[in-house]
Amino acid sequence: MRLAILTSGGDCPGLNAVIRAVVRSATDRHQWECVGIKNGWKGAATGEFIPLPTYAVSGILYRGGTILGTSRFNPLQDGETTARVLENLTLHRINAVICVGGDGTLRASHEMTKLGVNVVGVPKTIDNDIAATDVTFGFQTAVQIVTDAIDRLHTTAESHNRIMILETMGRNTGWIALCAGIAGGADMILIPERPFSYDKICTMLAERHKRKSFSIVVVAEGAFPEGGKAVTLGELDAFGRPRMGGIGYELAHEIEKRLNIESRVTVLGYVQRGGTPVAYDRILATRFGVAAVEAAAEGKFDHFIALRGEDLIPVPIADGTGQTKMADPKLFEVAETFFG
Repeated sequence: MRLAILTSGGDCPGLNAVIRAVVRSATDRHQWECVGIKNGWKGAATGEFIPLPTYAVSGILYRGGTILGTSRFNPLQDGETTARVLENLTLHRINAVICVGGDGTLRASHEMTKLGVNVVGVPKTIDNDIAATDVTFGFQTAVQIVTDAIDRLHTTAESHNRIMILETMGRNTGWIALCAGIAGGADMILIPERPFSYDKICTMLAERHKRKSFSIVVVAEGAFPEGGKAVTLGELDAFGRPRMGGIGYELAHEIEKRLNIESRVTVLGYVQRGGTPVAYDRILATRFGVAAVEAAAEGKFDHFIALRGEDLIPVPIADGTGQTKMADPKLFEVAETFFG
């Protein structure tokens, strides 16, 4: 077996742990030859294939990012691109591809299987919004980074009697904002699943400021007001999805206008993706990589690895994509207990 691996979409803490696990498992357990495809599906189109012997993945477990590089590239964007991908996979004698990516990448991989490419997927997103899997690696690291930021903002907010607004990633779901907001003791959390009311927000903050001189508001980038829509940057990615960002500034402007309380915004952005993965994500990513190789050995193509409870199982890609796993409403009810 000549096995290729690629990482696609946004980078994520734990990607290198997956790569390492795939190479070591495929080489040591099955005596397969491993090949890396640079820069996601884009590298498959441009022919960027590199050998991945075991020594190439030594010492990468704790590193953030991905040694293979990544891109938001759609291999099905046109017939010529797809033909190049198929030609290069044949040219390099690739028998199967382990594709590590989010919902858009996995859906593209599903379509590639219809063209004869043997794909096993590994779900990847710090947003934790892929259906059919309980958790995705990288999520816990992102939550820890945001929690650390909230801890630091508390001191500035209290010192200057300000409302500090922290905008997190979370295009369609508020998992990061919700979990980090609870862990960091945020005074309000706004997520896409719960359209908010400026009137209610300002009333609650005004009441709080009779007792406390500062507040911490955590808002996911995809959050939006009742009757409104999410703030976007007017750009689309390779899969046709709008780029989000800016709700924190709109929120600060509205609060200052209504309450005359100084409000400041911190947008963590790509900081949430970077750096060393926490121990949980290193372990989970390693397990995902090993499970993906075993799925390939069993011929479980057009499947991706999902965490169900404590078990990792192969799930048909079509069953777990095109859906969004929303933040747990019961968890939001817990968070609401501490609002204001």
